[in-house]
Amino acid sequence: MAKEGILHLSYQERRRLARGLIFVSPWLLGLLLLGAYPLISSIYYSLHRYDLMRPAVFIGLSNYTELFTTDPTFKQALVNTFCYVGIGVPVSIISAFLAATLLNTKMLGRPVFRAIFYFPAIVPATVSATVWSFLLNPQYGAINATLRAFKLPIVPFLTSPTYAMPSVISIAWVWGCGYTMVLFLATLQDVPRELYEAATVDGAGAWHKYWNVTIPMCTPVILFNLVTGLIYGFQDFTFLRLLTNGGPGNATEVFSLELFKNAFEYLRMGKACAMAWVMFIIVVILTVLLFKSSARVVYYADTN
Repeated sequence: MAKEGILHLSYQERRRLARGLIFVSPWLLGLLLLGAYPLISSIYYSLHRYDLMRPAVFIGLSNYTELFTTDPTFKQALVNTFCYVGIGVPVSIISAFLAATLLNTKMLGRPVFRAIFYFPAIVPATVSATVWSFLLNPQYGAINATLRAFKLPIVPFLTSPTYAMPSVISIAWVWGCGYTMVLFLATLQDVPRELYEAATVDGAGAWHKYWNVTIPMCTPVILFNLVTGLIYGFQDFTFLRLLTNGGPGNATEVFSLELFKNAFEYLRMGKACAMAWVMFIIVVILTVLLFKSSARVVYYADTN
């Protein structure tokens, strides 16, 4: 049976359709102007030499080939990004899971501790970065002042190539893991008590119940946090920009920072668009690999 077109609609149906389109028009305009147009433009400009001042010049895939052949800063940024994400995401998940496990036990003042652990997650990243930059300052920072008071050598947390990346990872991923902790906390509270009772009957100890019951039941949320952490990590910008701006000596120069600098400092918009698409392809590939490799280790209670 052929589908009826708009011309076959009755007068009342056309009025309802027009009314519906009017109501959704703000969303449609937002999708076209803020979504579709930038997406198509980025593809277009990635194939051009464009500096915002002069007309774009078509150069084909030169921006992409330059990134992987003659741009050492891009290669360093790529390595730093994999380090930042590859270490930061697991550390964040482990920290959040351990904190959630602790806060899921019965203790005095548990609601207060939950609020304290979650509080950094609701503080704006700019505020957190500013506070930590003062705390870690080698001259007047509180942490180094404490070390100095105990006659210990000061640590150049943000000014040494050795300590800069670990310091930024600790601040960005561990300090702000409250949101991930809340997800784990909700998951832990949803684990069926019957499973623990059955494990107890079988003679399982606390560690065996934690390893064979608690963790398997939380694997879907672990996968979710891995994927969202991966996507967030490749786009993370605020902490790195405010704390180190890629320094010292490109030790913390990551993908998002290099993209920003190419676009708005060097005015190489075409190259920046190419970097954005390289980032998109990398994230898609890694996400697909995560889903493919998780089939045997993620336990879904409704399907197993």
